[in-house]
Amino acid sequence: MPATTTLFRAARPAFQSSAFGTTRAAYSRAAFRNFSQSGRRYQGGASSAAGEGAAHQQQSWFSRMWNSPIGFKTVHFWAPVMKWALVLAGVSDFARPAEKLSLTQNGALTATGLIWTRWCFVITPKNYLLAAVNFFLGMVGIVQVSRIAMYHRSQKNAGVLPTADEIKEEAKEKVEEVKNAVKS
Repeated sequence: MPATTTLFRAARPAFQSSAFGTTRAAYSRAAFRNFSQSGRRYQGGASSAAGEGAAHQQQSWFSRMWNSPIGFKTVHFWAPVMKWALVLAGVSDFARPAEKLSLTQNGALTATGLIWTRWCFVITPKNYLLAAVNFFLGMVGIVQVSRIAMYHRSQKNAGVLPTADEIKEEAKEKVEEVKNAVKS
């Protein structure tokens, strides 16, 4: 007899349904027994219906937040809290005139907000607080960038902004002034 058939014959009782059937059924009954008694599906075996109140006390909200992977003592909590200051600063800039806003700064805030919003759902642990602040940072940035773009478009259409030829002529005049000043 080949060695492989001997191996499978020896292992055959382990693959029979009766060998796993009792274990599977016993596990499922035990899991649902705790669920039906206490209202919670996965609860430790130490608590019973009689001694449930004293043996199994609920943790307070503060202790759960303190021991959480995104709780009070981690950067996952404090980074979003501090980042709300950027969102509030952007919202306060809504009152500023568009000509005083920086396109590069608001573009960077927009990109940061949108990129990090996606990243918050990829990292472990998922940080929904950080995702929320980044989403709002991106939205504030989009509003500001659109305000700046509309301002520049209105200035260009009104003819207030100098054209490229006017800037070149002005630069040539300044170069001539500097040359004359150096010669004298």
